[in-house]
Amino acid sequence: MDAIRVTVQRGGVVEAVHRVHVRSTAGDTYGDDLHCFFRSSLKPVQAIPLLEGYDDLDDDELAIASASHQAEPPQLDAVRKLLARAGATVDDLENGLQDGRPDGKLGHNCSGKHAGMLAACRAHGWPLHPYRSPEHPLQQRVAALVGDAEIGIDGCGVPTFALPLSRMCDVFMQTPERIRAAMVAWPELVGGIGSADTELMRACPGWFAKGGAEGLFCVSDGTNAWAFKVEDGASRGLRPALAQVLGVDEFREVDVRNSRGEVVGSIS
Repeated sequence: MDAIRVTVQRGGVVEAVHRVHVRSTAGDTYGDDLHCFFRSSLKPVQAIPLLEGYDDLDDDELAIASASHQAEPPQLDAVRKLLARAGATVDDLENGLQDGRPDGKLGHNCSGKHAGMLAACRAHGWPLHPYRSPEHPLQQRVAALVGDAEIGIDGCGVPTFALPLSRMCDVFMQTPERIRAAMVAWPELVGGIGSADTELMRACPGWFAKGGAEGLFCVSDGTNAWAFKVEDGASRGLRPALAQVLGVDEFREVDVRNSRGEVVGSIS
């Protein structure tokens, strides 16, 4: 089937059209099997070395290690908890700063992943630094989980991997049940207020989901996985596509609002 067309309208005039490509282990095919970077949708898999290092992890620790958080207070508390487990401080985080975020490097939306990586290094006896290097044992373990792929550097400084959407589905399905359950138990840590992955997990009990930069989104019901990619990288095109393929009615039409909070258009 053709790529899903998501249309942005304002006052009855079409302002933009986003093409969304989809692959799934259930056989859903829309558009092309695009080859792109996994970005933050890989985080549940990047948390596997953390899980392998401990038998006493709490759900909030695994959820925040898999998160792209919004620096909400409970999210920052969970990052601090992982840092304490690692015997590390905010200064040890190898992510940078993000404009408009509080608490320096702690407020970066990937700080949970980075804190989890520090804790994994501590558990396995690997050097703490530079844990973001592609040659570091931690990143070598993640690369082995992903398999053959082109490697780039993500926005937070760690390696990211380019795969076809169909293979992303297979890799996403490697997420262990323990990590899946933690994300389902703490959806508010995984994204935060208003984020598509948090809201989808609340709308579809038992499903786990993780968004990524440039309009990528991976989701699984535990049996099958889907990978969505907005061709032009605009994440606002995701929700109506998720609704069409997965039947999430809450996402079928998204309001376009102005700075006064008034509804001035729609995305559908």
